[in-house]
Amino acid sequence: MTKFLAVNLTLAGAICMSFVGLLIRLIESADGFQILFYRSIGMSLVILTLVCVRRNKSPFRVLKSLDRNDFFMGICFSLAFLTYVFSMLNTSIASTLFLLSMSPIFAGCIGWFWINEKPHKVVWISMLIALIGVSIMIKDGLTDSKSFGNILAIFSAIFFALGLVQARKSKKTDVLGGTFLGALFSCFLGLLITVLFNNSIIIGKYDFYISLIMGVFTIGLGIALVTWATPFLPAAEVSILVLLESILGPVWVWLFLGEIISFAELIGGFTVISAVILMVYKTRSV
Repeated sequence: MTKFLAVNLTLAGAICMSFVGLLIRLIESADGFQILFYRSIGMSLVILTLVCVRRNKSPFRVLKSLDRNDFFMGICFSLAFLTYVFSMLNTSIASTLFLLSMSPIFAGCIGWFWINEKPHKVVWISMLIALIGVSIMIKDGLTDSKSFGNILAIFSAIFFALGLVQARKSKKTDVLGGTFLGALFSCFLGLLITVLFNNSIIIGKYDFYISLIMGVFTIGLGIALVTWATPFLPAAEVSILVLLESILGPVWVWLFLGEIISFAELIGGFTVISAVILMVYKTRSV
C-alpha cells in the first residue's frame, strides 16, 4: 500500500467516526444503555470480521487466541465506550470530542507509572497546555450544566489511554482483539443494565437502525479503515490524522442540527488539539 493511499484511508476512517455524535443526536427515545447495546452489536460483528480477515482465522480460532491482555484492554475499552456515549448525552458533541482527544497525552503519562516509559519533557508541557483547554471547557460547562458530561469525556479518554498502554505493555502489533472484546463487553453491559432497571430492550425501529448504523458504519468501518492503514504509516502521523474526527464531529451537528459550539468550547478545544499535535510531533523526533 502506498503512503498516499494509507493517509487517505486513515482520513476516511476518521471521517466515518466523526458522524457518531450526529447519529446520537438523531436518536429519538432510546436511553444510553439501549444505544450502547445495539451500537455494540454492530461494532463487535464488524471488528470480529476484520480480525478474522486480517489474521486469516475462523471466528472460533480468533476467540480462542484472545489472552488476558486482550481481556484487560476489553474492560478498558468497554468503559471508554460507555462513558463516551453518556458524555455525548450529557454535554455538547464538541466538548466530548475535544476532551477525548487528550487520550495520547494521558497514555504518555500513564505509561510512565505503569510500564516505566519515562515521558519526554514535551509530554508534561503538552499536559499543562491541554489542562488549560480542559479548564476552559469545564468552567463553561458549569454555567451550561454540562459538567457531568465533560467529566465523563475525561474518564473516557483515560480509559482509552489505559487500553493503549496495556497494548504497549503486551507488545501487541494491533489492538483489534481488545477492541472486539471492548465492543462485546459493552454490549453485555448495556443489556445487563437495561434488564436490571426493568427497561425494555425493545426500542423503536428508527432508533434501532440509527444505533446499528452507528456501530457498523461509523465506528466499525472507521476502525477497520484506520487499522488497515496503520501498518503503512508512522504512529505519530496516524495520531494526527485521526484528530480529524474531533474537528469534524462538532461541525456535523452544527451543520445538520444547529448545535452551536460555544466560544469557550472552541478556544478550549483548539488548545487541547494543539497540545496533542505538539506532543506527537516533538516526541516523534526523539
